[in-house]
Amino acid sequence: MKQGVTTDRVFQIFKELNQIPRPSHHEERVADYLCQFAERLQLEYERDAHNCVVIRKPATPGHEGAEPVVLLNHMDMVCVGMNDALNTPIDAYTENGWMKARGTSLGADNGIGLSMALTILENDSIVHGPLEVMTTTNEEDGMSGASNLSIDFLKGRKVINLDSEDYDTITTGAAGACLQFHRIPLQRQPVPAGKHRWYRIRFEGGLGGHSGVDINKGRCSAVVASWAILAAIYNDYDFDVASIEIGEANASIASKAEIVVCVPSGEAAEFVKAQQEPINQWIREEYKNDAGLQCAIEKCEAQETVINREAFEMLMGCLEQIPQGVVKMSEVMKDTVETSNNVGRISTEKNALFISTHTRSFIDEDMAKLSADIAKTFMDAGATSEIIMSAPAWQENQQSDFLRLTSDTFQDVLGWRPRMVAMHFVLEAGFFVQKFPGIEMASIGPRIVEPHSTSERVELQTIEDIWQVVQELLKRMA
Repeated sequence: MKQGVTTDRVFQIFKELNQIPRPSHHEERVADYLCQFAERLQLEYERDAHNCVVIRKPATPGHEGAEPVVLLNHMDMVCVGMNDALNTPIDAYTENGWMKARGTSLGADNGIGLSMALTILENDSIVHGPLEVMTTTNEEDGMSGASNLSIDFLKGRKVINLDSEDYDTITTGAAGACLQFHRIPLQRQPVPAGKHRWYRIRFEGGLGGHSGVDINKGRCSAVVASWAILAAIYNDYDFDVASIEIGEANASIASKAEIVVCVPSGEAAEFVKAQQEPINQWIREEYKNDAGLQCAIEKCEAQETVINREAFEMLMGCLEQIPQGVVKMSEVMKDTVETSNNVGRISTEKNALFISTHTRSFIDEDMAKLSADIAKTFMDAGATSEIIMSAPAWQENQQSDFLRLTSDTFQDVLGWRPRMVAMHFVLEAGFFVQKFPGIEMASIGPRIVEPHSTSERVELQTIEDIWQVVQELLKRMA
């Protein structure tokens, strides 16, 4: 049952959004765009101190008595493959039925959903009841936008969340998540006396991906690979580290790393260079799904200082103790990860080694315990730890009238009924359920593959299909 407005304007708006850099914590310009969009349409809107924006549109004439509906999205994206995320527009293109980006993440998460919502605001031929388009900030790196919303910011209690990547699914639940930042104090020290060789150890070409939905797909985190090669060298020879830079985003599996080391000339230096092939062989054997991750060890320029040995040893010890990857599979949800932990980034700051950990679980108590254990590991070693974000798990009643209506709409529009599943990623739904009593949420969206990576892509036909479902669902709710 195809009808209604085409997706032409959806794609035009998405192209406009992708000219506005929008990494987490820097959404001012896209918030400006949303406010100007509302002003152009003479629609009521609010913008809070965290740059969250809600735009309200009156019901289609004749449907004023319908229950208000919320279209929920977030305006930030995970910027991968960008040397300067604040000034890099996205160069998107289509190929074989998919939209991709050249060398960077695409921003389909959640730019496509937001483009749909804005098109609905703009087009008066789409039938709906009283409408609120709610767009949050910092969803990808702490959810501070959703967690700080005022209790009167939103009026509607029926929410269509367009932030979903599983086309054949209504997401009815999501894992809770705890994002923590750890800092190991360091001191810069002069390079040890004597003759040395300097090497740059690089890992590149990994699939990376979303640290929730991709955590059980057999991918090699560059954190794990970096630890493995550094441990191999450490077990045999003394060496010093000048800098460590691993990963690009807290919510992603690390796909790249760069480590600069200083080793004594002679046998030790030859040993370091010889580690390239063994580590690549290990990746090929242990991570067949991610064999593109490759290590290269090259001579490099000398550095002026190195990190004190105690800080480096503290990092290696903590990484050895904390879990990385799947911790437990669910006993009640088939083939679903229940609890996991991912080290997203490690970087050398002026006075500290920075490490981010992202712990997820459908069981809030398990998430809290594992997060506390990870923090204790770091603090026992002398590091500091702080919780940046702790989002509760969320589970809808799959038998609710709202979810049945959503499922029936898929059946009538597309000819098939979607699955209803809980997913191992965190959604803002947990905060909304806590903050706005009585709220119900259905999370739907097109097929987005490899979000949070340079391989991110969205299937064009599924955008068309979800767009048809959303239009019909709004009409039925009106």
